[in-house]
Parts: sequence; C-alpha cells; structure tokens
Amino acid sequence: MMRCVRMLTLAGLVAMTAQASAAPSIRIMLLDGESGGPYHKWQLTTPLLKKALAETGLFQVDVVTAPPAGGDFSAFQPRFADYQAILWNYDAPDERWPDAIKNAFEQYVANGGGVVIVHAADNAFSGWTAFNEMIGVGGWRNRTEKDGPYWFFTDGRLTSDASPGPAGSHGARVPFAITTRDADHPIMRGLPKVWMHQGDELYAHLRGPGKNMTVLATAYSDRSNNGSGRDEPMLMVLTYGKGRIFHTTLGHDINAMSGVGFVTTLQRGAEWAATGAVMQKVPTTFPTEKTVSYRADLAAMDPTYARGLNPLDAPAKR
Repeated sequence: MMRCVRMLTLAGLVAMTAQASAAPSIRIMLLDGESGGPYHKWQLTTPLLKKALAETGLFQVDVVTAPPAGGDFSAFQPRFADYQAILWNYDAPDERWPDAIKNAFEQYVANGGGVVIVHAADNAFSGWTAFNEMIGVGGWRNRTEKDGPYWFFTDGRLTSDASPGPAGSHGARVPFAITTRDADHPIMRGLPKVWMHQGDELYAHLRGPGKNMTVLATAYSDRSNNGSGRDEPMLMVLTYGKGRIFHTTLGHDINAMSGVGFVTTLQRGAEWAATGAVMQKVPTTFPTEKTVSYRADLAAMDPTYARGLNPLDAPAKR
C-alpha cells in the first residue's frame, strides 16, 4: 500500500539529468500521429517522451508524425535506418500502413534496429505478424486466441494460457506496485525488488506469440479493481532477428509518465534497445516499495496541471 508521495521539483533533478557531458550520440525516432481513441493524447505525451530522453544527454530525438486516418501516405517514407531505435507513441489499425512501409520496418529491426514500445502502441497492427512478434503481447483491436495465448507470471515463472477470449483490459487508474523479475538485466540492474508506480492503467489479459520474450517486471492485477487476479507483464525485452525491443505497458498519460519509475525505465530501455548496454545510473529519487515518486516538471506539461495532477479514475464500486 502506498504510504507517501514524493514530488520532485526541477531544482532537485540535477542528478537525474546530468547523465552525460558529451554531445548526444544515439539517434532516436519518436513516431506518433494516431491513437485508437481520444483517451491516448499523443499530442501531449510526445513532448514529454522527447524531454525525458533528451535530458539524459545521450539521445538526439527527432519526432516523425505519420499522416492521420484518411491521410496521404504516398509521401510518408520514414528513414528508419538513420536511427538506432524507433520509439512508438503510435497506435494505428492494420490497413493504415502500406506494405512497403511495413516491409521497411521489418528489415530495419531484423538488421539490428532498436524498438521501444510505449503503452497503447501494443494495441497497434493486430494483424501484422512481424509486429506482433516484435512486441510479444498486445491488446484490443480484435485480438483473440487466434493471435496467441495470454501471458502472465505464476509462482515466479512466465506462464501462458491459450483459453479463448479477447485481449486487453484494465481497471481504474490507481497507483500500483511493480515487482522486478529479472534483476540481472541491464535495464533493471540496481532497481528495487518492488517499487510503486504513479497512477496508471494496469494492462491485463494481453496475448500474443511471446516469442523471444523476457519479462523484466510484473504487477498484480487486482480483481477488486476489475483485474485478472494475475501478475501481469509490465516491462519486457524481446529480440527480432538482430534487433532489440523494449516494451513498457506503462504510460497512459502525462500523469502516469511523470512517475520517476516510468522515466527511468524508459531512458534505460531506450539505451538498451539502441546499444545493447545501459550506462545510466538509477536516480536516488527512484520510488520505493512504499513511496510513489513523480516529477513535477513533467506533470506540469499537462494543461490541466494548474488544478493539480490530472485526476485519476474513481475507485471501482464493490
């Protein structure tokens, strides 16, 4: 149970932002332009994601915005090969991309390009076989047992369940505890065994091929909050050909993304996806088992922040 919340002011972020003194050396494409509904406001979250990466001093971040639904894709030819990793803040249906773009992205990753999948990006392209192998698990957009089993942890081990049913669910947005499952992975090295995450959607009932997938951290999806009653994957790494993928289900909105745990794992995950190593240190402000820790400077990027943190959902009725 969360016992306190630690707010970080901009003046207290020196140790978090002064990670590198040299010019940025890792080029990142931040892909956005569409979401599956109005509740994922990529126009607001893209600037936060860009700031979080750029402040490390490691990354040069270029935002590439895809055409909207009904837009002209004839001139949309993203230069994937110019980047060491592509960060997806993008969720579109299968028919949105022509085969030429899909093939270019598949080749990019297979040849060693990195990928970072953030939250609802794992809802995208449910019928694109290669994409679903890259992300391991996904939700919504008519995913069912045809797309792979459910994946979750039982007794400390990754387990699958091929039972029929739709993919994707979550309860009300509340803070929840995250449990580290692979403390030796470079992204997770030095993080607490258990740490509190800022109020967010806890994705559950995700399903997919789960190929070449290692779950780094899970969270318990409580039945009292319309959950699955299972320890669900929150952070994952995968390989596709020579490419490395970091997949975080966290980050519904600015409120969730302002959490220090989200920012830290995003920064470290992007470095690993791009280079295969993590040189960044864990900040001293990282949340603990009993303390949520969030960034006031990032939370303030929400237009409603003048009224406080954007409100979370009402507790589920019992």
